[in-house]
Amino acid sequence: MNRETVVTEALDLLDEVGLETVSTRRLAKRLGVEQPSLYYHFKTKKDLLAAMAEVAMAPHADAPLPSPGADWREWFLENARSFRRTLLTRRDGARLHAGSTPIADLDRIRSKMAFLVRSGVPERDAQMAMLAVGRFTVGCVLEEQADADSPHGEDLPDDVPVLDHEEAFEAGLALILGGLERHTAAKGRRERASGPTSP
Repeated sequence: MNRETVVTEALDLLDEVGLETVSTRRLAKRLGVEQPSLYYHFKTKKDLLAAMAEVAMAPHADAPLPSPGADWREWFLENARSFRRTLLTRRDGARLHAGSTPIADLDRIRSKMAFLVRSGVPERDAQMAMLAVGRFTVGCVLEEQADADSPHGEDLPDDVPVLDHEEAFEAGLALILGGLERHTAAKGRRERASGPTSP
């Protein structure tokens, strides 16, 4: 039994029983070991959950970084979509990810931020937009995964439409991008207005 095996089995257990029911006792039983054996690899359950979150996010973390000539708007949208897809691959994926600190991903985050700034997005706006779209995506997936096992509209009044989670996500994402575009355009206008004048 090694660390990788423990995390793999823990994620499979997550998919079977949900985050609320994942425990070191259940995991040890699944692995056929005594519970204290797990503490050789993970000192606390929090450490185990952090490792699970890191592995669960691998598809998004391994996605190609933006190329220098890429359209920052298209990249911004696809980055958020990739994040959403990855969260949805695991049961309670959003809950597992929420509150985790992406230490292993910091260099990639810096690269993404540098790409936005090079593309003309004001640095502070880029930071806040990335934070906002990340939290928006986690929130959307939290709601979607919470609805996964509930009846699809049977208890809703006739005049209340059933929510299409992907459509709602795309609409909100477009609004975030629209706000960021306006801020970026305003910065460009200010820079042109304050630029050097001809003698």
